Amino acid sequence: MNKIAIVFWSGTGNTAAMANFIAEGVRAAGGEAELMGPGDFSASRFSTYSAVAFGCPAMGSEELEESEFEPMFAALERDLGSKRIALFGSYGWGDGEWMREWCKRCGSAGAILLDENGLMVNESPDGSGEEACRELGRKLAAW
Repeated sequence: MNKIAIVFWSGTGNTAAMANFIAEGVRAAGGEAELMGPGDFSASRFSTYSAVAFGCPAMGSEELEESEFEPMFAALERDLGSKRIALFGSYGWGDGEWMREWCKRCGSAGAILLDENGLMVNESPDGSGEEACRELGRKLAAW
């Protein structure tokens, strides 16, 4: 059974909703999903999971949340080589620059991205956004 970590930060609840739908997809595909905040994950935990989904909304001028999520992710960056990860998050403005930059950052660190574009949902996930999250979860479980 694939065990998937879903590590996320959410300010308004939109990214948390995405994380929960991703977990539903993992479980529906027979995998095990563990949801946690950025303070609960470190590089030493990578070996516990077959893949990790990281979620963070666009903040400020399209950047990762800087007090909790960014410090955790920056500390992991040097350990991303050959790790299987997926990225997801919500946004309310802009064109997704934060996700493009985040994906590039992961690629430069040698991570293996499930989707090189990440999964973005505008505001709160609706019917199609919910299904996209569940599909990401199913893919993670099968990966």
